[in-house]
Amino acid sequence: AVAISCTIGSLLGLISGYAGGKVDNVIMRAVDVMFSFPDILIALSVVALLGPSLRNAVVAVGISAIPWYARVVRGTVMVEHKKQYFEAAESLGAGHSRLVGRHILPNALPPILVLATLGFSTAILSAAALSFLGLGAQPPEPEWGLELALGRDLMRQAWWIMTFPGLAIAITVLGFNLLGDGLREALDPRQRRS
Repeated sequence: AVAISCTIGSLLGLISGYAGGKVDNVIMRAVDVMFSFPDILIALSVVALLGPSLRNAVVAVGISAIPWYARVVRGTVMVEHKKQYFEAAESLGAGHSRLVGRHILPNALPPILVLATLGFSTAILSAAALSFLGLGAQPPEPEWGLELALGRDLMRQAWWIMTFPGLAIAITVLGFNLLGDGLREALDPRQRRS
């Protein structure tokens, strides 16, 4: 899910920020339309179209997160596009592929990595929610959201059936959030001390 959203969203943000003008307007209006709906609603709609399965849930979660990557990458590209080193490379006759590959992408990579790391926790929660609702993984596939749904009726007799998948989700999401915060602090030049 993170690979889908990161790849497509970063590509859209890169094209939008670099091209500007009408291309930027069209892409960002499409992103704004996606932002106007909650992520889980987009994921539910995609799963409803494709059918319930773990693969379709992963695709749905990936599609619902595309706007976040597009916005972040577009903002980074627009900031880098206005810097003096970029204008110098442009005035020296560097081609589009060199400008993007050598000057924009290396500077856009840290925010993308941080967002992708934090996106793992969102993807886990969304996939678990879809499976809990019966739209994600189907029995006998093992998935934490499905385990929560199956243990819901047995909570009074066998509390551990719901407790341990819930704890696994919570600990994993917490771990990815802490990793994302650590990466953000490590890769943000404003956070570094002299």
